[in-house]
Amino acid sequence: MKSPLLSLPGAVPAEGRDEGVAAHYGDLFREQRALADGTGFVDLSHRGVVTVTGDDRLSWLHLLLTQHVSDLPVGRATEALILSANGHIEHALSLVDDGETVWAHVEPGTRGELIAYLESMKFFYRVEVADRTEDVAVVHLPAGSTAEAPEGVVVRETAYGRDLFLPREELQSFAAAHGPAAGVLAYEALRVEGHRPRLGFETDHRTIPHEVGLIGTAVHLQKGCYRGQETVARVQNLGKPPRRLVFLHLDGSEVTLPAHGTPLRLAADGPDGRQLGFVTTAVRHHELGPIALALVKRNVPVDAPLVAGTTAAAQETVVEP
Repeated sequence: MKSPLLSLPGAVPAEGRDEGVAAHYGDLFREQRALADGTGFVDLSHRGVVTVTGDDRLSWLHLLLTQHVSDLPVGRATEALILSANGHIEHALSLVDDGETVWAHVEPGTRGELIAYLESMKFFYRVEVADRTEDVAVVHLPAGSTAEAPEGVVVRETAYGRDLFLPREELQSFAAAHGPAAGVLAYEALRVEGHRPRLGFETDHRTIPHEVGLIGTAVHLQKGCYRGQETVARVQNLGKPPRRLVFLHLDGSEVTLPAHGTPLRLAADGPDGRQLGFVTTAVRHHELGPIALALVKRNVPVDAPLVAGTTAAAQETVVEP
């Protein structure tokens, strides 16, 4: 879905997973500062929007998701995952229920497989699953924003801002009334600063929730059965995950940022040392400079200086070893 806001002055299109919206509008750090100050908005209209309606929507989703949603209060935002039978993360959903419909936004390119899975699990439950991406766009208002959501728009409020499920036809009028616009690079910089993992960036085909700090936020440990629960319970009660999420301060003298997948090694071993992990997301932050999230093996010492490719990196613990 190509956003009409790419026609705004200074818009530079994003690439890769975020293709379809603006990476920035000409001044990355100004856009970051605006979001940090609670002003402006971010166009996330490339994300998929999926709804579930029907009398059984919450009890049905409760059986499928890692989150406790059977009695989810109206208007309360939550996060949830769908796991494989082996406990690996397959889908991540950002949810809210408006009293009649559960609204979820998901990573670009994932809604097709998600909807296919949900449809296959309907059985006799009174639920209807719909893809609303073509007519509903996600817009993010940062924490502290005093902007009012248009009447009738479903809002998902979190500690780091509000997500609006906005009719796609209203994107341009919303932008005119609530600017300045900030690109996804500014949004990503604040996400990395906040240690918030993203599906397909901080996760791969074998990631379990414990590795990226999603226990307690997207995974409820006191709910009934769901696919992959045995792995979650076993690791939680009897073991440790094989990898852990870390936050990196990168050497600011480097011109380029390490790409996703750049190997991490002990600085003492140099670029020919044994690979201990990889960079997941690297960004330039308006205050912290170049920073990143990364996955490393659990037994990597928490205070060990690392090197990402050829870039020196000092780590901070996100997930305890």
